[in-house]
Amino acid sequence: MTCFFTSSPMVPDTLDLNPANGFIHELHLALAYPCRALYICSDPDGWEKTDLYAEGTAESMERAGFAFSAFDVLDGRNVDDGATLIENADLIILAGGHLPTQNAFFRAIGLKELLIGFDGVIMGISAGSMNSASTVYAHPELEGEAIDPDYERFLPGLGLTEASILPHYNTIAGDTLDGLDLFDDIAIPDSMGRTFFVLPDGSYILSRDGRETLYGEAYAIHDGVMEQIAEDGDVIPLN
Repeated sequence: MTCFFTSSPMVPDTLDLNPANGFIHELHLALAYPCRALYICSDPDGWEKTDLYAEGTAESMERAGFAFSAFDVLDGRNVDDGATLIENADLIILAGGHLPTQNAFFRAIGLKELLIGFDGVIMGISAGSMNSASTVYAHPELEGEAIDPDYERFLPGLGLTEASILPHYNTIAGDTLDGLDLFDDIAIPDSMGRTFFVLPDGSYILSRDGRETLYGEAYAIHDGVMEQIAEDGDVIPLN
């Protein structure tokens, strides 16, 4: 299994696949053509939005030279077909969206177990990358979540990586939620005894043959400290 854990695979503010840090090149190397893709949703009941994003992702990848024999979707409409769809897929795309909603869906369909033995390529997008971790850091993102004492910030994930990822640093740095700074008041205090990898769009972690490599600009938050660990263009082994 080869996994690409992205913040976003798109050029910011466009629908074009992002070539930064060799992403398109590495994805081409990992895939054979034509391939059968499976887009797994974040919201099992948000069918219209899921179809829209799946179609946009397929079109963006085709413009970048990828070819598909099929581009299937897995959501609440066809959960009973999940095992077959995964078995037949060459590429699985884990959608972005609201992390806790997606996490609950993944657990409901037993996605972690369904992926055992999968030997294709997985591409995580935002929440999809976050939910790929063994222990998922569910960074609050909706109004009320940051101050809700019952909001669960750590959830069981797919176990595809040990890296806990925080995406979209380029767009959320300096933002506040419920009157709290997303990093200074939330993520950094939550990092005691843990490590979070903070990625801007265009950076990603590639997992292949048991080795994980960071591509592009990145930051690490650990034990209450945040520091830059890589610049754009860097390639850094993580294990």
